[in-house]
Amino acid sequence: MKQNLNWAVLGTGVIANEMAQALQNMGKQLYAVGNRTYEKAVTFAETYNVPKVYDDFREMFTDPEVDVIYITTPHNTHIEFLRMALKNHKHVLCEKSITLNSEELNEAVRLARDNQVILAEAMTIWHMPLYKKLWNIIESGELGNVQLLQLNFGSFKEYNMENRFFNRNLAGGALLDIGVYALSLTRSFLRSQPDQILSQVKFAPTGVDEQAGILLTNQQGQMATLTLSLHSKQPKRAVISCEKGYIEILEYPRADKAVIVDAQTGERREITEGSTACALQYEMQDMEQAILTGNAEEMHLADTIDVMEMMTGLRQEWGLVYPEEM
Repeated sequence: MKQNLNWAVLGTGVIANEMAQALQNMGKQLYAVGNRTYEKAVTFAETYNVPKVYDDFREMFTDPEVDVIYITTPHNTHIEFLRMALKNHKHVLCEKSITLNSEELNEAVRLARDNQVILAEAMTIWHMPLYKKLWNIIESGELGNVQLLQLNFGSFKEYNMENRFFNRNLAGGALLDIGVYALSLTRSFLRSQPDQILSQVKFAPTGVDEQAGILLTNQQGQMATLTLSLHSKQPKRAVISCEKGYIEILEYPRADKAVIVDAQTGERREITEGSTACALQYEMQDMEQAILTGNAEEMHLADTIDVMEMMTGLRQEWGLVYPEEM
């Protein structure tokens, strides 16, 4: 296995720009870019000195020089591109939500296994140094068992039913867009996948989930409550309540700071690790390490599968079906 992996990016939006900048910060150069609109790919390549631009973005999947592809397109397109990439033996880091549902994800996992490549969701929470430190603290038993989690994630989006947030044809809705963060963080602090899930949902005029409250419990009796909204501002706040104290995290999708409060004394201890600005860099470094060592544990695919199962079950309960699923 060569040590200097060639990255290609599919898409030229916000995440693709962050990804190219992250590679530069790693002292590397993005090898190739592809986009449905060729002119946008050319402009992107000029901005980041990318040597390869595909006339047809599909050429990316068969380019023998490409080792790993970062898919940044809307999530209703992911399975189509995952199939092409994985069948052509490309490693893939795919933006969240990695697929629309568990059926699609299970297919992608099979393809990755059959073609002996690594598939992972670009979920910042799996890779931020802060969380790796907090998981170690929990594992040490210092705070006792995790008992309860409370998570909020809400932003106020104007009712523009054409944009991706509310557009059913673009697989819009709170759950797949922001709920995936809340559920991923929740899963990372639980000893097992929740097997009891209750929820309430409010739909936007387009029929996608605008607001939801979700209550989760697993076999160990650990519980979590999640409140999501696309039309009501909330702090991105997480509280992990343990027997001997609690952990509070603000801006948790890319957090680099947490506060641990002692249950008896009320003493507050601040934990800092990593940098919010380097979130994509951490993802890509872990991905490269997984590819080069063959050990994909740091990519948390099993947790991604659990989260997708929860989201798929919730949408089935809500009767929320996207056009691609009909």
